[in-house]
Amino acid sequence: MALAPGDVALARPVVRRLGRVSYEPTWETMRFFNQARGPATPDEIWLLEHDPVFTLGLAGRAEHVLDPGDIPVVRCDRGGQVTYHGPGQAVAYVMLDLRRRNLGVKALVRRLEQAAIDVLRGYGLAGRRRDGMPGVYVGDEKIAAIGLRIANGCSYHGVALNADVDLAPFTRIDPCGYPGLATTRLADFGVTDDLEQVEGRLLECLERCLTQT
Repeated sequence: MALAPGDVALARPVVRRLGRVSYEPTWETMRFFNQARGPATPDEIWLLEHDPVFTLGLAGRAEHVLDPGDIPVVRCDRGGQVTYHGPGQAVAYVMLDLRRRNLGVKALVRRLEQAAIDVLRGYGLAGRRRDGMPGVYVGDEKIAAIGLRIANGCSYHGVALNADVDLAPFTRIDPCGYPGLATTRLADFGVTDDLEQVEGRLLECLERCLTQT
C-alpha cells in the first residue's frame, strides 16, 4: 500500500543490497530514480561495491588523474574531485528527500561523516573530520569519502568506506584533488569482518544518524 506524504517522511528508507555492480549503470539508475520520484516516494539506501573505476566529480580536474592505466575514468554529476571505487569498499548511496527530512546539504554531509565515524568507533578506531576536506580520516589518512548530488530537493550518491579495498589505485590519482593524500582501510587496523558485515554496521549507523532530530 502506498504511503501518504505525511507518513513517508517518518518511514525508514528502503534498503537495497546490490552486491558488486558497474558504476555507470548504477549512476544512471540513481539519476532516473531522482527524476521520477514524487512527494510520496520512499527514501532509499543502496549498499554495494563497484568494479574498479575512477570517478571525477563536477569540479574534477583531469590533471588529478595521474596514471589511470586500465581503470576507466568516468566524469559524473556528484560534487567533489576524483576518487577511486573498487571491490572491498563499502558504498552506501542515499536517495533522500531533504525537504521532507528538513535537512540541508551541509547537515547531510555531517551525518554521513558521523555514520562513518560511528562505524570506526565500533571497531575501536578514532575517526575524525578535517576542516575543508569532506570525508573521514584516521590520523591524516582518508578512510571514507563523501560525494553528493542534490537535484529536485533530493540527494543521490553518498559515502564510500574503505574496508579491504586495494589502496594502490589511490596512488594513481590525487585523492579528492589533494596531491599526496594518503588513504587507509579497516583491514590495515586488523579488522577482519567481510564486506557484508561492514555494510551492516554502516547501514545501522546511517539509519541512526539520518533519523536524528
